[in-house]
Amino acid sequence: MAAKLQKKRLPDMLLEEGLVNREQLAECIEVHRITGQSLPTLLVEKGHLGEEDLVITLSENLGIPHIRVANYSIPKEVLDEVPEALARQYQMLPVSITGEVLTLAMADPLNIMAMDDLHMVTNYQIEPVVAMMSELKDAIDRLYGGGKAETLFNTLAAQQKGDATDDLQEVQQTDDDEVEDVSKLEEGAEHEPVKRLVRLILFSGLEADASDIHIEPFEKIIRIRYRVDGALQEGQAPPKSMHPNLVARLKILLGCRIDEKRLPQDGRARMRYNGREIDFRVAFLPCKYGEKVVLRVLDQGTLTLDLDKLGFEPQPMTVFREALELPHGMVLMTGPTGSGKTTTLYSALHKLNQVDTNIVTVEDPIEYELFGVNQVQTKAKIGFTFAEALRQILRQDPDVVMVGEIRDGETADVAVKAALTGHLVLSTLHTNDASGVFPRLTDMGVEPFLVQSSVALAAAQRLLKRVCTECKRPVNVPKDVLERFQYKGFDYIENPTFVEGEGCSKCKESGYKGRVAVVEAMLNWPELGPLVLQRRSGHEIKQQAIKLGMKTLRQNALAKAAKGLTTLAQVHDHTIAD
Repeated sequence: MAAKLQKKRLPDMLLEEGLVNREQLAECIEVHRITGQSLPTLLVEKGHLGEEDLVITLSENLGIPHIRVANYSIPKEVLDEVPEALARQYQMLPVSITGEVLTLAMADPLNIMAMDDLHMVTNYQIEPVVAMMSELKDAIDRLYGGGKAETLFNTLAAQQKGDATDDLQEVQQTDDDEVEDVSKLEEGAEHEPVKRLVRLILFSGLEADASDIHIEPFEKIIRIRYRVDGALQEGQAPPKSMHPNLVARLKILLGCRIDEKRLPQDGRARMRYNGREIDFRVAFLPCKYGEKVVLRVLDQGTLTLDLDKLGFEPQPMTVFREALELPHGMVLMTGPTGSGKTTTLYSALHKLNQVDTNIVTVEDPIEYELFGVNQVQTKAKIGFTFAEALRQILRQDPDVVMVGEIRDGETADVAVKAALTGHLVLSTLHTNDASGVFPRLTDMGVEPFLVQSSVALAAAQRLLKRVCTECKRPVNVPKDVLERFQYKGFDYIENPTFVEGEGCSKCKESGYKGRVAVVEAMLNWPELGPLVLQRRSGHEIKQQAIKLGMKTLRQNALAKAAKGLTTLAQVHDHTIAD
């Protein structure tokens, strides 16, 4: 694993040495948070800090040597231990290997993620030394074959430029902007730098724990972005000329048509990473400057299928368990896209998945495979919609049915009837909170008396950023601020402590690492029946549910903050006052 460095932050070092001022530091940290670009690189590129000053400061404060790599000669067997893609991505160079220790020259020896990545790839203990980034870049180009990657990229660019000229001539003759020599495109997709580029993009996303990877073409550049903890971060991008071959390579891996660029396509691929299987659900969308690609990362190895480990607060956990023990009725999860609704339903299915229970799901698409559960994929193009699939699976003698999403009145009507005829139905719906389920179903055309009779539980979910455990610190929150947040305390939380993250290399100076689920859950208590039958508003239903003991999203989020799991800023951003 990586060498243990002193827990001292680079900004503190530079301020103590008087090498930068707070304004310069704040400017670069903000850019670093938005783009993910290395903080030392930003400080040097903007002229706020000299390379030699940076190297000396890191060396003296961290107690590690600094070396000059400008004319360094490194054996090929040592170079071969570090993939070129990683060397370029993290600006690092292997210097020597002694026993189980690999000495690594780095521009940023505080980049723990880079050392951890290299440890996973090589299994060596990493011993960092610090070097100037300009010398590192030149040495990487020289030692890895005179900038071989860039040379190959340029070769591909030249080929692509020639292809584009031929295509333009054919367009002028045929008035069809889709004329293209597909054989050349397929050949280009098989070139080694293209394969390496695809692997690097996927590897970077998995290393960052990204949930989605975006490849976006613009007029002169490609933008690569990774969605980490709900926010998009920009990554390193290849030349624009690589885009057609990059997209073609992905289509080949996914079994999509490489000659179809006018219509959206989607596909699915499975790869192995660190001993576990990762699924990628990929969508191609034609845009003005080429096809945009979004890869959804579905990592079954990180899927939590234990309700207890989802971290619900006591009240929502109690009523959720109570609803799952019912023989029939609808359990409906609501919330925006990406709020973890499907994960919660999968956890519920995992709890219900017993030998004596027949579970059938209808999904679009099937995100995770569950052993013992019969999972059905809809196919809207041939008329096999949610509603039609639900009708068919009701003939399969199910005890529990999960519908991926209730999107229209027809699906809602079939789901309600299934719940009324002795089935436990789990599904998702798009509303702002739990109480909005009832008016939403009536708006879809379901009669109020059917809604009142069929819904067993309505729950709303959000994902809040979790405070980084490496750099969190307690903060004092004034009483008037807590009053504005409607904080009233929690009997089951001893010594409530509010925290915030200072920012460190582990969380890329953001103060957050990972996410935590917040849920409000309301049973269909008898006292709510008259309000539903009278078509009363979601607000009125919510107020009555609060009187009956429901804890709202705001209250449950405040409980997470009081436990030191998230911040009041996240509570403010993701919940509304009650």
